[in-house]
Parts: sequence; structure tokens; C-alpha cells
Amino acid sequence: MKWLLILPHALVLLPLWIAFLLLSLVALVAIVATGRYPRPIFDFNVGVLRWSWRVGYYAYSALATDRYPPFTLAEVPGYPAGLTVDYPARLHRGLVLVKWLLAIPHLLIVGVLFGGGGWLTWQAGDQAWLWGGGGVTGLLVLVAAILLAVTGTYPRPLFDLILGLNRWALRVGGYTALMTDRYPPFRLDLGGDDPGTSPSEPTTSSEDPALRSIPAGG
Repeated sequence: MKWLLILPHALVLLPLWIAFLLLSLVALVAIVATGRYPRPIFDFNVGVLRWSWRVGYYAYSALATDRYPPFTLAEVPGYPAGLTVDYPARLHRGLVLVKWLLAIPHLLIVGVLFGGGGWLTWQAGDQAWLWGGGGVTGLLVLVAAILLAVTGTYPRPLFDLILGLNRWALRVGGYTALMTDRYPPFRLDLGGDDPGTSPSEPTTSSEDPALRSIPAGG
């Protein structure tokens, strides 16, 4: 049923992701020329990632909440899934040209976890049509869907694993989208908030402070 409910989001996200890709090219040129990511473009692109993650968390990237995702690029306090990316004061002007090359090991891993073509499609904003993008994650989400249908419960270890896989993909996405110079860790962060998060500071990460996904329950 959720695939039908998120169709309005898919229709809105498709042009937003086209704009994301075009603006990312503009940002690349700006970073090479000035060492800075234009703040309006950065805020818009983070908003597209955030919106997409909320939809994925609700639907077939995680199936982790029944709360319908809002139609907004902004962070929504209290929503079970959030995404925060710190604005970089400066970015390496040469590194921006080779980040896709440096990210190849991650892209190969994420390709297996989400299905190569499926994950790239997810990056283009069409994850609404996919069970977590395919691959290992898609199979795990399918198992979660069956268990939810039969028992009405989401096994916590399965939730934590699916969340960790999505968090890995989001960090790789933020790096390849030129939003940070910090290379993403080869690590699953299972469940809860990112490592180092405290209740009073729900968006703090000790390992990769540039990009954080913050789920708060289902």
C-alpha cells in the first residue's frame, strides 16, 4: 500500500533530483574556482537528500514508520527520520575532481548492498519504486515487510541492520555529491542515532560530523 501512498512524493522528487544533478555541476565549478560550495545550492541539495531519506524510511528503503513524510526540504523536528549535513567552510579545490574515483570502493560495496542500477536510480530520486533499491538491503526490507504483515512487529536487530546499510549509502551519497571532504568510513552504524549522539545533542556524530542520519523510532 505504501508504494501507492508515496506516488505524490515520487512525482515531486523526480524534478527535484534533476535540479539536484544540474546544481551539483554548478557547485563543482564553484568549488574548483573558489573552494566553496554555494550556500543556497548546498541547502537545496541537502533538502533533496533529506526529503528522499524520509520517503525511503517510510517506504521501501526501511519500512520503519507509519508516519507519512512531509512535503518539505526542511528538517522536520519530531519526525522519526532526519538528515543533517554540516555546511563546509572550505572544500579542497582539487579533490572535488576525483571524489567519484576515490569513492569507487564504496560504490562497489553499496552496489551490492542496494543493487548497482537500483542504487543509482535511488540516487536519481526514484527509490519510491524500489524495495530499498534491490540488492541485500532490498531482500532484508522484504523480510521485514513479511514479518510486519504476519506479526505486526519489526525485529530490532533487523531494523538496526537495515538502518546501518542506509546510513552507509547516505554517507557515500553526501561525499560523492561534494558536500564534504571527509572520506566516509567503511563501517555499519547500527540502529539509533549516529555514534557520539547524546539526547541533548541529537545531531552530533563523533566519527563523521559532516553527514548524519537520525532515526528516532517507528
